[in-house]
Amino acid sequence: MTDENGYDVVVIGGGPAGLSGALTLSRARRSVLVIDAGAQRNAPAGGVHNYLGREGTAPGELYRIGRGEIEGYGGEIRAGAVAEVTGAAGDFIIRLEDGDEVRARRILLATGAVDDLPDVPGLRERWGRDVIHCPYCHGWEVRDRPIGILATSAGAVHQAQLFRQWSADVTLFAHTAAAELGDEQLADLAARGVRVVEGTVAALRIEEDAITGVELEGGLVVPMGAVVVQPKPIARAGMVAGLGLEPVEVERGGMVIGTALSVDPTGETAVPGIWAAGNVADGYATVIKSAAAGVDAAALINFDLAAAGVYSPVAEAPEAVTASAS
Repeated sequence: MTDENGYDVVVIGGGPAGLSGALTLSRARRSVLVIDAGAQRNAPAGGVHNYLGREGTAPGELYRIGRGEIEGYGGEIRAGAVAEVTGAAGDFIIRLEDGDEVRARRILLATGAVDDLPDVPGLRERWGRDVIHCPYCHGWEVRDRPIGILATSAGAVHQAQLFRQWSADVTLFAHTAAAELGDEQLADLAARGVRVVEGTVAALRIEEDAITGVELEGGLVVPMGAVVVQPKPIARAGMVAGLGLEPVEVERGGMVIGTALSVDPTGETAVPGIWAAGNVADGYATVIKSAAAGVDAAALINFDLAAAGVYSPVAEAPEAVTASAS
């Protein structure tokens, strides 16, 4: 339940980080509202993997279970998208796209990221199914298939090296990164049995709801059963831009690999009272890592509220207890 000051915490985003944080806060007897736009990044995937106890669970089912657990502890879930956050710690105003407003003392931002994918027809349609990026998330599901690596940078060599563990039939399509592949890298790939195909990829061939091949400019089609790409996760954070919170570019090996909100080790952002967890703060975090980040941030939010003297109604007015010496 809320009071005239709104919720203790509003969690924006109902993915693994947001729901895990909300569960932790609900169990801490905080008044919690989760606002969920229903745009989870891993929604197309068939299952969540490397999540102990939930291996293979469909993302939608995992989130359904989580929402029920939160509501079981008194937390609230609301479908909707947040347009803007204003105010300050102690009295944030969260305006939804439908015009409604809610207030919160603290905010956990768990809005995730959007994957910026190469502009290749068929790629986005199969994203999260047989167009993949992470061998640990999806390698088992495409094991022993012919796997194609779409090279948009020299980093694709590393992907080819990794996916070779899951299949003996790996092909690197030089695509737009042909000039970045040096003799040493090509020799390494050849030694591992990875073939390299020159030319720009024009499209993916899809038949009966599955990838069947990679089509090059010029018409050549190479049969394939899965395609690996390196997306750029772009943090969803437009609703807090008015508070001065802007994602920064994340670099690896001198290349920009995405954007994310900057947070301290507790998950707190540069705006007091706002924490961020999950892919909005780490675009390469797995589901279980995002969930753990949500739990950690929630614990620090609860600590922060307690330090400010904000307690649940039960704690504010405890019944008198008299000890008897009998």
